[in-house]
Amino acid sequence: MHQRSWYTTKQNAGVVFKDNAVIVHGDEYTKDAWTNVTPTVLSKISRQLHLQDRNPIGIIRQLIEGHFHDFKGFNSFSPIVTTRQNFDDLLIPQDHPSRTKSDNYYFNESTVLRAHTSAHQLQGLASGYNKFLISGDVYRRDEIDSSHYPVFHQIEGFAYFEHENKQDTLAAIQADLDNASPIPENIQVIDDTVIHQGNPIQSCHDQQVVELVAAHLKHSINSMICHIFAGEPDLKVRWIEAYFPFTSPSYEVEIFYQGEWLEVLGCGVVQQTLMNRGGRDKAIGWAFGMGLERLAMVLFGIPDIRLFWSEDARFLEQFQPGQISKFKPFSKYPPCIKDISFWLPATGDWHDNNFCETVRGVAGDIVENVKVIDDFTHPKTNRRSLCYRIMYRSMDRNVTNDEINEIQEKVRAAVEQDFDVELREKK
Repeated sequence: MHQRSWYTTKQNAGVVFKDNAVIVHGDEYTKDAWTNVTPTVLSKISRQLHLQDRNPIGIIRQLIEGHFHDFKGFNSFSPIVTTRQNFDDLLIPQDHPSRTKSDNYYFNESTVLRAHTSAHQLQGLASGYNKFLISGDVYRRDEIDSSHYPVFHQIEGFAYFEHENKQDTLAAIQADLDNASPIPENIQVIDDTVIHQGNPIQSCHDQQVVELVAAHLKHSINSMICHIFAGEPDLKVRWIEAYFPFTSPSYEVEIFYQGEWLEVLGCGVVQQTLMNRGGRDKAIGWAFGMGLERLAMVLFGIPDIRLFWSEDARFLEQFQPGQISKFKPFSKYPPCIKDISFWLPATGDWHDNNFCETVRGVAGDIVENVKVIDDFTHPKTNRRSLCYRIMYRSMDRNVTNDEINEIQEKVRAAVEQDFDVELREKK
């Protein structure tokens, strides 16, 4: 992919792009063949929505931290991490698809914008706290629609028990469970998961201890969900077996809300290799990770993920710290729809995420949706043509057709230059 000239001169909130380096708040990162961070995404680093107490993202974080009141909270780790932190420390294989350039924002081969708050688990273990939460902004290249954005927010929970022998470990876990508040009777927990060869206990662990750790994990998660959805009658929570490289056994948790099952989080018993790397070879622990946007969109009734980034007072003044209230839509401006079609070059892979990143880099948050409406291969030349429909709409102002035409021309030029495509007629 070619880099447009404005990449080398763009400056935004302490971010400088040079020919051979990217500088963020004074720290310089040398470019190489992996570099694909953009000024658009780096401009979001300073926003930290999870720390804004009137933003629904920040309110959800506060509610979770309030529930886990005896956990240490970490919410200011830098989102710029090493690939070791983001992948290797979490036992993610070298050939795992989650490492690809089309899914991540790389400064260079060894430095990346974190794709999950799990990148800081070893830092949490090194802190000395046996229970902690990590929250922050995370970054992934993704499609463009009302529920996807290149920056979103996660919170990570981690608890471990470290004792000299099995009996002391069991006693400590049981004491925690005995002191925990019971799950309300109006909450239905559906859990038919069992530990078996397909979702196994790690060979280094004792089955009795793992079963009690899993029970502690499940009660902690169930009670957190009850706390967040306190006003929801007849809530249902469902546990499903899952797979994650850094836990075993592993689970996903869903809630039945407003007539449908929604995935809320993933969790499990932490891989002992990870515990050992954190200097906790005598400990056993559990961890969970969850996205804050999904919960906030459901609980606050937010229809478009871009709204979280709005600085419009009509949005922000609707919310109060520590309170969940339904979003009241203000005037929705009409969309402007444009198509772009082109012939792909004869060689090279095509990734929708890369295309969406170029569109977003030019149009910013004014682009609401991008989708393929035609994928055609010529029967004689075997050339492949794609047509994308781009919906433009501002969340807080009306935009003119002339303004969108100007943006669309810039998008066409950028796509032509970035991907060596042959543009077809305008639509």
